[in-house]
Amino acid sequence: MSKKNIVVIGLGGVGGYFGFKMNQENEATKQYNISFVARETTYEIVKEKGLTLLSPEHENAITRPNTVLQNIADIKNPDLIFICVKEYDLENVCQQLVKVITPDTVLFPMMNGADIYDRIRKIIPDHVVLPSCVYVASHIKEKGTVEHKGKPGTLIFGRDPQHKSADIDWVIGLLEKSNIKFSFKDNPLTDIWEKFIFIASFGLVTAKHNSSISSVCTDEAQNQEAIEIMEEIKLIASAKSIYLPEDIIAKTMEKAAGFPPGTPTSLQLDIHSDKGSNELELFGGAVINYGKELNINTPSVLKIYREIKENIIK
Repeated sequence: MSKKNIVVIGLGGVGGYFGFKMNQENEATKQYNISFVARETTYEIVKEKGLTLLSPEHENAITRPNTVLQNIADIKNPDLIFICVKEYDLENVCQQLVKVITPDTVLFPMMNGADIYDRIRKIIPDHVVLPSCVYVASHIKEKGTVEHKGKPGTLIFGRDPQHKSADIDWVIGLLEKSNIKFSFKDNPLTDIWEKFIFIASFGLVTAKHNSSISSVCTDEAQNQEAIEIMEEIKLIASAKSIYLPEDIIAKTMEKAAGFPPGTPTSLQLDIHSDKGSNELELFGGAVINYGKELNINTPSVLKIYREIKENIIK
């Protein structure tokens, strides 16, 4: 039997961490063909020196994939593609993938967001897409080097709602062999939306005020804004028949209170640095669009979304 071709697109905090774990194991077993797709300088460094992971989990911190590619167009006969890009690159990546996937290619977005599955589906309507969310504290330390802190990263994913019976046992097997922590669910949507309600509310409020997770917990006005955003997201989840626990808002606030003082959010960092792109659409845009689709008013999200947008333009 020929080896499965596995591709990791994007070597940021998420793709670098999980790609490293899969590839390091595969260097020993040689069970799969693993390719990394990376851009410009990262491509050059990883091609020449391998991918470096700084993590309490690994002593041997460099791994070399079978192939490093600079362009999605160069991918050949992929069986499984991990999409680990920023939200603002997703559509562009999917449009390029249309030209290289085979009828059997499985797509696994390692991305957090309520609308990721739907957005992939619009461009790639027929393939197996595994809905997922990711928990990992990792970031790019420098190009070609990813730093991971804290607990092992975890994936939560499940079956494609449109392809319930697709054979994905081998994907689960790959993660098991790679010592990747994961939780497989027949319906992962509750987990995806539980994560989304946290990252969207805290992302939007910290981006507006250039504050931190802890200040949203302690400052009365910021706390109120976050709660209003969560309430609107809860209404949308309910209209989409996605179960969220009754006490989800209290649970989310409790979780946030556990973060070290001063912890920023990625949206806040992107908005208040000189970075040209940010994930405002992932958090604000997604809620506003679902609201329009479902005839649900989302005034709090709309207001904060517009305020952040105005800030960016200034």
